[in-house]
Amino acid sequence: MARSKTPQGKRSSIGNAASVESAVADALPQIDPHRAELISLCRRYFVVRLELFGSAATGQFRTGESDLDFLVEFEPRPPCGYADAYFGLLESLEKLFGGSVDLVVDSAIRNPYFRQSVDETRALVYAA
Repeated sequence: MARSKTPQGKRSSIGNAASVESAVADALPQIDPHRAELISLCRRYFVVRLELFGSAATGQFRTGESDLDFLVEFEPRPPCGYADAYFGLLESLEKLFGGSVDLVVDSAIRNPYFRQSVDETRALVYAA
């Protein structure tokens, strides 16, 4: 069972599909109506895991002011395939949600303070 930290720093379980949908629906109501499209995009762009973090995951998202922050993990890809997957997913997410999206590759995070901030607010959206 996957574990995730809540905004208060406590760990909460995210395991079955119902609890994942509930956690995401609480984090950002705009995601739920796009569930099918998100799953399709994740499969098309070889996503292993997609998580929401930041203001949208803590309930502090402000429409028109905040961007959506996603953490992504891709299947192993050749270098040219990786770039296509990353930029294809980024552009598709911005189009789907009609706004700015920050797409951060989980393995690229080196700053320990940023890592801690991400880990404290992440909410699972998709897992292959």
